[in-house]
Amino acid sequence: MIKAFSFALTAQDGRARTGAISTPRGEIRTPAFMPVGTGATVKAMFPEDVAATGADILLGNTYHLMLRPGAERVAKLGGLHKFMHWDRPILTDSGGFQVMSLAKLRRITEEGVTFQSHIDGTKIKLTPERAIEIQCLLGSDIQMVLDECTPFPATREEAKASLDLSMRWAERSKAAFTDMSAPGQALFGIVQGSVYPDLREMSARGLIEIGFPGYAVGGLAVGEGQEAMFEVVELTTDFLPEDRPRYLMGVGTPQDMLGAIARGIDMFDCVMPTRSGRHCQAFTWGGKLNLRNARFAEDMSPLDAESKCPAAQYERAYLHHLVKSGEALGSMLLTYANVQFYQELMGRARAAIAQGTFAAFAEDVCRRYETTGEEEAD
Repeated sequence: MIKAFSFALTAQDGRARTGAISTPRGEIRTPAFMPVGTGATVKAMFPEDVAATGADILLGNTYHLMLRPGAERVAKLGGLHKFMHWDRPILTDSGGFQVMSLAKLRRITEEGVTFQSHIDGTKIKLTPERAIEIQCLLGSDIQMVLDECTPFPATREEAKASLDLSMRWAERSKAAFTDMSAPGQALFGIVQGSVYPDLREMSARGLIEIGFPGYAVGGLAVGEGQEAMFEVVELTTDFLPEDRPRYLMGVGTPQDMLGAIARGIDMFDCVMPTRSGRHCQAFTWGGKLNLRNARFAEDMSPLDAESKCPAAQYERAYLHHLVKSGEALGSMLLTYANVQFYQELMGRARAAIAQGTFAAFAEDVCRRYETTGEEEAD
């Protein structure tokens, strides 16, 4: 018998929570960070190395995979897990954010969104039903409803109209998921409403009425600033069920994630650790480092002695040489170290919550990052 999707909390410290999501392909310990595997790969990493960092789940991108190589082709080749050599859970987003940010000449109607591919200009229509069909063809374990990603800034009227459309699309997404999904798969709703408290409450309550096994908070980290983001997260989690996982989409920095965990968030994804690795920046237990900086040219200390990552044991001088020389290995090692740091951060957060020391842990990590900042290269 296929194991059903479920979520259980094991400890709480203030609003911070730790627990586990159960899926047919394995358990996801929460709080959880999902490395982003946009096009069926976590950039610059072998799948087995991603697993070695401690990642329980990856994120795949519906928009990119539907364009290349195509959802039907991935299904023909055995599904996304087999295609990308990853046997643990995968969450796929609906593609809505990328349509809004990448696609050319997009047009939104009640039916869905029509857009031109950023790759070859092909005209494509993405409806709630098609978004679910694509995710089912990919075979992802956790899927997302199609929503309209409200731009920022937006007037209250604009945010309300966008929210209403997303709510109707959420109903259609759930109906399509009910028809197309496989046993053990789950569909999450997405709370929208920009920075308007009453709209966030309206969205959360409406999605709960539709009914989902998990809820995402969308439309944040788009320019509103950290303080506003935290305010929205805190008021939104007030309305979300205690017994369902909560996913903050597209976030973020260590400080952002710790602040969101403190406000009741369980899941995160962000390109930051992989993108930063390709741009010569490292997340370490001592703060953020820019390996282009000349002060590392003769620094024979390891990148991060506190990390258990094999890549973090390489000397800073060697990593500086690799990135200054444009060697691919530099990006690979820094990406590996960053992804493992994010997993270690989640692991220590889970332990701190269980021990009732989360606030002190988060304060210590944030202090390290505030004092180092983002170093400029010489």
